[in-house]
Amino acid sequence: MKDCGTSLTRFETAPLEVEAAFDGGRITSDGGLVWLAEADEELGVCQAISGHVPEWRGPSLRHSLATLVRQRVYQIACGYEDQNDADTLRSDPLLKLVLGRRLENAPGPKECLRVARALAEVYVRERGKAGAPERILLDFDATADPTHGEQEGARYHGYYRTHMYHPLLVFDGHTDQIVAAVLRAGNTHASRGALSVLKRVVGRLREEWPGVRVELRADAGFAVPSVYEWCESEGVGYTIGLVSNPRLEALAEPLLERAERISEERGGEKVRLISETPYRAQSWDRSRRVIHKAEVLEKGTNTRFVVTSGNDRPGKLYDWYVRRGETEGWIKDFKRALKADRLSCKRFWANQFRLLLHAAAYWLMDELRRKLVAAGVGRMQLDTLRLRLFKIGGRVRQLLTKVRLHLASGHPGQSWWEALSPDARTARE
Repeated sequence: MKDCGTSLTRFETAPLEVEAAFDGGRITSDGGLVWLAEADEELGVCQAISGHVPEWRGPSLRHSLATLVRQRVYQIACGYEDQNDADTLRSDPLLKLVLGRRLENAPGPKECLRVARALAEVYVRERGKAGAPERILLDFDATADPTHGEQEGARYHGYYRTHMYHPLLVFDGHTDQIVAAVLRAGNTHASRGALSVLKRVVGRLREEWPGVRVELRADAGFAVPSVYEWCESEGVGYTIGLVSNPRLEALAEPLLERAERISEERGGEKVRLISETPYRAQSWDRSRRVIHKAEVLEKGTNTRFVVTSGNDRPGKLYDWYVRRGETEGWIKDFKRALKADRLSCKRFWANQFRLLLHAAAYWLMDELRRKLVAAGVGRMQLDTLRLRLFKIGGRVRQLLTKVRLHLASGHPGQSWWEALSPDARTARE
């Protein structure tokens, strides 16, 4: 390969010499942007956010705040998570088309709260489309977002052994919809602020659906008395992991010994037993029901503990708790596919706003994923969705009465486009 000037590159390794240059004209690398725009039109996510962004620019404005929000959210969804990507993407003809034509530092704490509430309203509206829900499961989780600069609020966390932010994320455990995304300092305990978020979310849900049953599911990071006591006083069910301690291990010892005997009798095969016991920690005001698991594996023994207000039998409750692992998969989608851990602004509130923009991008992509699943396509990760649906090279041709996208022939995502087409959706309905 040898370079011939700034615009042309020749490759001499192919059977025929290949020349490449960025001179194709009105070509986009993200033909699927139109689907993002359609999902946003239906959900109203970007419009809801832009209504709470303060205007910081001077009198000569070229673009509306709604346009700037759409630009950032659509870029994130397409895999361009860095703010600086806008400098090169602004010439993409399709991005300019769907937008109709640096945002993060404008909002402060009040604006971020309003944006968070606006996204929560999107959740309430979408959750209620199938009718008033009888039961809502809230999965609370904390995640590590490593930092690599001097961002405000970045702190060293001893457990993760890195400088980081420690966001709190809330998902609907039945529908996988994101409910809340709260940025916190890196050295914050997992439970910090969880109760205030829980109060706000539950209050809004009951305001919309007075009879709804709300349940909380969370790992041991959220096992604090204030959470149990509030849930019990407000009629919110809970199932929360417990960190092991010598008293709990002593309670589980007979069950573990029994599991070891059974495993030995069966030639060393895996054995899992689950039981329950009343337990009261020193910081608790009463005894509570604790489910405990004793397991014998090839690599050794394992005990786990869960505190719950539920009434189901121990095995059923424990298995239900373990299914919170699905939420961890949604968090991976949020962080890996949408780069929600790319919080590189200097100001803390700018990074909180960025986290909310990533949540908005999750809403749009998850909406498209739901439509594909409804059309019979197997559930996929969001990075697969982006690759198959958005990353299609094509030429944008503007005609007198319409715009024509000439997309790459034979692209493997063509069947997904057909599944999402209005004609196909009408036929299914």
